[in-house]
Amino acid sequence: MEAKVLEAMKNAGKPVRPGEVAEALGVDSKEVSKAIKKLKEAGEIHSPKRCYYAPTE
Repeated sequence: MEAKVLEAMKNAGKPVRPGEVAEALGVDSKEVSKAIKKLKEAGEIHSPKRCYYAPTE
């Protein structure tokens, strides 16, 4: 799931909200939120502004 979420964020090309990622992947936003938490802890993504996430360069 983390890989799918990261790929969706890269494809978006801009900071996105978890709900947007969930919609793009056709999954529950709770699943996306869990994946985002893990990705953030691993340093794969960052939050440029509140509630928006983008891949770390």
